Amino acid sequence: MSKPRPEFVYRLASAAEWREAQASGVAPKRDIDLKDGYMHLSTKEQALETARLHFAGVDDLLALEIPLAPIADDVKFELAPKRGEAFPHLYRDLRREDVAAVIPLRRDGEGFSFGEPQ
Repeated sequence: MSKPRPEFVYRLASAAEWREAQASGVAPKRDIDLKDGYMHLSTKEQALETARLHFAGVDDLLALEIPLAPIADDVKFELAPKRGEAFPHLYRDLRREDVAAVIPLRRDGEGFSFGEPQ
């Protein structure tokens, strides 16, 4: 039985990336997004481990909270073999208006925890 789809998905971004998205209207793509052909997203349950594994050196990390329903036609949940679970992948630009909330991620020992939405 498959997991139910979450209400929200998350894009991890530095404060500078979010400022760029606010200015241009679309979130910048990273090299891995360009290589893979989609924007890498996470569920809430996946986001903190993704932050720990891939964003350990980012001091101003944010989780951009995105309601899934409006973008669902452009999202595929696909297996990430290294993690052994399906991750949401967005097959179009992530637009500023797609983002419902911006949540700072705080350093928490060896990893991160969610702060209060901004």
